[in-house]
Amino acid sequence: MSASVNHLEERTQDSSELLEHIMPSAITLAMMLRHKKMAAWLRAEFDGYEDREKAPPYRHDLPGHIVARSPQYGWIPAPVNEQQKKEYGHLDLIEGTKALEKICVNSKKGDGNRVLLSPEDMVVLQNQINLSAELAINLSRDEYCRLLRTVRGSVFLWARALMAKGLSGEHNHYSPDERALVADLDDPERFWRQAMEDLDSLPVPDVKPAGFLERVFGRAS
Repeated sequence: MSASVNHLEERTQDSSELLEHIMPSAITLAMMLRHKKMAAWLRAEFDGYEDREKAPPYRHDLPGHIVARSPQYGWIPAPVNEQQKKEYGHLDLIEGTKALEKICVNSKKGDGNRVLLSPEDMVVLQNQINLSAELAINLSRDEYCRLLRTVRGSVFLWARALMAKGLSGEHNHYSPDERALVADLDDPERFWRQAMEDLDSLPVPDVKPAGFLERVFGRAS
């Protein structure tokens, strides 16, 4: 299987390319370069994190709004105070990038995604606000998309760093000398921290909402 650093870098900047299709190519490249840490991080991002504590900080404590299910009006803002919002109104997202990207593709700008509170938190909060209704956190589409742009930006920065070291063009394998040349770039935390810091200035696109036909026929299947 061949791999092109140039092509990978270009794909991260192409709004028509879904991250779910970019990630397997990035994993293949990391394995060819013997970048074990990068490959492990890419796989965890692609498949999701089994251990919540091992998820990077850009997946933790994403702010949302607490909503309650009303039999008459559907989901409405829950009557919570600032302390309760601070304690319960945030989410850790540990699902794989494909699942998160599907939420963004199948929703419009300004939309959100509801996630029920854990049974334990729901009981505690229901008692605090004297409400028996189901409670959920509504997390905006923007929060999901920002997470995905962080991952995409990390891959972009890694590919760009590889190119700066002279790795370009199609390769079926990399020589020991070539692998040694970029061994110091096997550092996913370096790239995702840089992506977090520089995200608004990176040339990586947001996730485009699916059009009507794409929603009907399933672009993100």
